[in-house]
Amino acid sequence: MRFTALLHHIYNLETLRMAYFRLKKEAAPGVDGETWRHYGEQLEANLQDLVERLKRGAYRAKPVRRVYIPKADGRQRPLGVPALEDKIVQRAAVEVLNTIYETDFLGFSYGFRPGRSQHQALDALYTGLLTRKVNWVLDLDIKGFFDGISHEWLVKFIEHRIADRRVVRLIQKWLKAGVPEDGKRIRTEEGTPQGGSASPLLANVYLHYVFDLWVQAWRQKRAHGDIIVVRFADDIVVGFHSKADADQFRAELTERMRKFNLELHPEKTRLLEFGPYAIDQRQWRGEGKPETFNFLGFTHICVKKGSNGRFTVLRQTIRKRLQTKLNEVKAELQRRMHEPIPEQGKWLQAVVRGHIRYYGVPMNNSALALFRFQVGRLWHRALSRRSQNGRVLWDRMRRLITRWLPLPTVCHPYPLRRMGVLT
Repeated sequence: MRFTALLHHIYNLETLRMAYFRLKKEAAPGVDGETWRHYGEQLEANLQDLVERLKRGAYRAKPVRRVYIPKADGRQRPLGVPALEDKIVQRAAVEVLNTIYETDFLGFSYGFRPGRSQHQALDALYTGLLTRKVNWVLDLDIKGFFDGISHEWLVKFIEHRIADRRVVRLIQKWLKAGVPEDGKRIRTEEGTPQGGSASPLLANVYLHYVFDLWVQAWRQKRAHGDIIVVRFADDIVVGFHSKADADQFRAELTERMRKFNLELHPEKTRLLEFGPYAIDQRQWRGEGKPETFNFLGFTHICVKKGSNGRFTVLRQTIRKRLQTKLNEVKAELQRRMHEPIPEQGKWLQAVVRGHIRYYGVPMNNSALALFRFQVGRLWHRALSRRSQNGRVLWDRMRRLITRWLPLPTVCHPYPLRRMGVLT
């Protein structure tokens, strides 16, 4: 079914008001410098004006302010910061379009979807590796995915379900908004800026047609053994029973991606032996331990546990992620060096608790304990540097750590248990 009349749901005053209140209050302003609080001082008048402009087609998307944030590998990730009104309209449009596309998206897609999370994707991968006949894992990386999205193909995909030309034109306005450079607006012919409310949904729509539907058909028609697929946005892991299937899949997917202006990263896309027989097979061939792969912040490792040597997947915090977080804590502690100890303690408590809530999976206790210990060590160093002769004794420091830093705990059950309850 194609939807022919949708725009009136987007320029609804109630929908726009709800979209405004769901935005981050302290988010950076776009090119117009408009902040959430200033816009809210005359909220009803501003939203009414926005509704009128959307109704008569006078709404224009402003250029996206581009900022760069450092990545773990040292490169810079470009982020787009839309103007506040663009954020409001995008959020309202996403609310409407989600109700349509949630009926289309497939079960193995988890990224940026209502009611789905990273840990559901991690659980699905763990369960698939343990319950299906998987011996090989293809860790896929799409090179510059958000920058490589073809506007022409994306509009075709959207028109497959959306027949309201006004909504399609609205999306095209965001895609072609461009970025300001040296006082001029530079138009963009491909890519969607990371940072906008609409970008995750548009990326999911693009990969739904390019990858999800294709891999579902491939699994049914071409595969000779079990295949598991887990996708979180552009992070994709595919498990295979046979290496022949994996090699054929990789070759055909490369061609498929090229057709839609995408490319698999030649160095980061890896096929590795992984599964219940990988440890013994590699040992027999004299090749050492099985390779590991990273997914959603965790390194996945083949291990045997218990006296009977049963296969399981050990998930540990990625070392680079852990070190990056500690470096951030160190820099922030230097900035907060002369704050009262209770204020520092409350902030560090929130940092450690947030870390444990995400990374607190079974068998990851050692990495959680290491993070807590290192945060305590950095705090001790910061407190000892507050004055020339004010070194804090470790007896007192241990009391502070016990008082403020939460102990490592497992916050997530074993995936087989949780998936069993869900399904």
